[in-house]
Amino acid sequence: MEHIELLFKSIFIDNMVFATFLGMCSYLAVSKKVTTAVGLGAAVIFVLAITVPLNWLLDQYILQPGALSWLGSEYASYDLSFLSFIMFIATIATMVQLVEIIVEKFSPSLYNSLGIFLPLIAVNCAILGGSLFMQSREIATLGLATTYGIGSGIGWFLAILAIAAIREKIRYSNVPPALRGLGITFIITGLMAIGFMSFGGMLTGGDEEGEALENNDGAQIETIQDNSTTNEIANNIKVID
Repeated sequence: MEHIELLFKSIFIDNMVFATFLGMCSYLAVSKKVTTAVGLGAAVIFVLAITVPLNWLLDQYILQPGALSWLGSEYASYDLSFLSFIMFIATIATMVQLVEIIVEKFSPSLYNSLGIFLPLIAVNCAILGGSLFMQSREIATLGLATTYGIGSGIGWFLAILAIAAIREKIRYSNVPPALRGLGITFIITGLMAIGFMSFGGMLTGGDEEGEALENNDGAQIETIQDNSTTNEIANNIKVID
């Protein structure tokens, strides 16, 4: 259940594009065609699915204060957290280079259409943001870190796929001249962000409703107890009279 909730939140509620506006440069530049957007989105999913759990291992067993205690008690006081950015970026750059080699080998047309934006995944803030959010939210296990990485990648993939499909359609629409290009794209992005954020009620609404029912039940019980107490007092008064 915890994995499903984290996956749902990372895709819809904490979407990299619509909640934190990370990776906007690639999101805007490579979203003119659906085919190109699908290729880049798949590459982002792969990179996040690999780098987030790898960086979780680095954070847990090397970078955190006291993480080196597995080497011996003399290393328990070491704190290498200042190396987080360097280590995370090194891991990301390695995985992006691997993705670039694979895409160039098996899909040269996609490699040519992505152009400079494929190697630029290494400096895509959404990729680094996934690892930093994983670290700041103190994700407890490797499985949850993998789930978060995959979910964040799928969320970014859905965002760029949706805007690419819309941008292909609005080419034939009567958009006002002042809004053509990035103007209408930012407006559509804002509207989609509102839609994605509305999914938050699916995780919080049930809890709030349950709490409200518990409060109402408690209030009804107290009312019944108060009424019974009042009736007992009234009966005692009648007996005395």
